[in-house]
Amino acid sequence: MSGSIVIALPKIEDAKRIRTILVRHGFAVAAVCNTASHALSSISGLDSGILICGYHLPDMYYHNLRECLPKGFEMLLLASPRIIQEVPSSVLTLEMPMKAGDFMNTVSMVLEQIERRGRKDKKKPKLRTWKEQNYISNAKMMLMQRNHLSEEEAYRYIQKCSMDSGTDMAETAQMLLMLFYDGI
Repeated sequence: MSGSIVIALPKIEDAKRIRTILVRHGFAVAAVCNTASHALSSISGLDSGILICGYHLPDMYYHNLRECLPKGFEMLLLASPRIIQEVPSSVLTLEMPMKAGDFMNTVSMVLEQIERRGRKDKKKPKLRTWKEQNYISNAKMMLMQRNHLSEEEAYRYIQKCSMDSGTDMAETAQMLLMLFYDGI
């Protein structure tokens, strides 16, 4: 499972105990902290993951910390039943004292969700820059004028050449334009 785990609790001993439980169940813990600032600095070097934290750290409350989390990070708040009643439903919570099985299942579920979201984001095609789009448009126009192709046929031709050569479409379009201008 991808995704890192950072634990931030006011008492460092509690955070270390939770780390021990997680490690015993096969999870890797990236950092154990007792302040929000240390947690945020630990998270800044990571791509995605889960922050397991308490309601109030010495330098910040959970809701302020949540606003500072980068995209790709989820928060799991460990708190008493009284505190959890006041927490918005959009925050993932676990009631203290907790059962190890519930804790492991929750952490596993959140990490799987983060991994699924990461795979989904990777499948999205990257947006082309204006320059790349311009190469493709000019190559299409050239093919349409020179070879009497429709716009769709010209696009498909560039796409096929791109796939055959293993280069992206913008680079293929640029090569076609260079071949055309060298032939003039």
